[in-house]
Amino acid sequence: MFANDQPSYNASFLSLEEVEARIVHRCDPLDVTRVTAAYEMAKSVHEHQLRNDGTPYVYHATRVARILMDELGLFDADLLIAALLQDVLEDSTTITRTVLEYNFGSYVAYLVDTLTKDLAKAKQDPDGVDIAHAEGLRAASEDAMLIKLASRLDNFRCLSFNVKRNPLVYIRNTFERYLPIADASANALLHRLADEIRKESNKFLG
Repeated sequence: MFANDQPSYNASFLSLEEVEARIVHRCDPLDVTRVTAAYEMAKSVHEHQLRNDGTPYVYHATRVARILMDELGLFDADLLIAALLQDVLEDSTTITRTVLEYNFGSYVAYLVDTLTKDLAKAKQDPDGVDIAHAEGLRAASEDAMLIKLASRLDNFRCLSFNVKRNPLVYIRNTFERYLPIADASANALLHRLADEIRKESNKFLG
């Protein structure tokens, strides 16, 4: 599929088999089934969605899960499910919070809902929606912030591939609105993600 089997970062992803291999000995069988079901839902919802760099959107979702597992050592099923499904409420006309709660439980539904922006409103007032989103995360479970910063970190690693139309604005907003939440937390993993985001911004800005 890729030359020399070494894709560029933005074209890398975790297959379902790779996800299963990571969690099969760390989660009970029921949770393995739940995570794989979330993977399939994310793949279905984002099936025809491409990012600005032309890569399938679902690649991003799997890389966020990979950051949580490989870089932070987090294998909590609810956290991984929410990471895989973080954008399904924004991108599906049929998946609702009720559907998520029925299939994956109330905590997953809460995390995904917390991570969801009102895209229709954002078209009219992108800054206002993003600021309100950040403030909502400040008051939310730190699990939501772990997913949010892991997602931002993945996006920072993709900035050189033109994944964001306005990368400098994206960097500024991240530094002004999201990293202060991590800096104010006692959670060492949030600090680690914030540090990695700062390193990636330095690489991009030179």
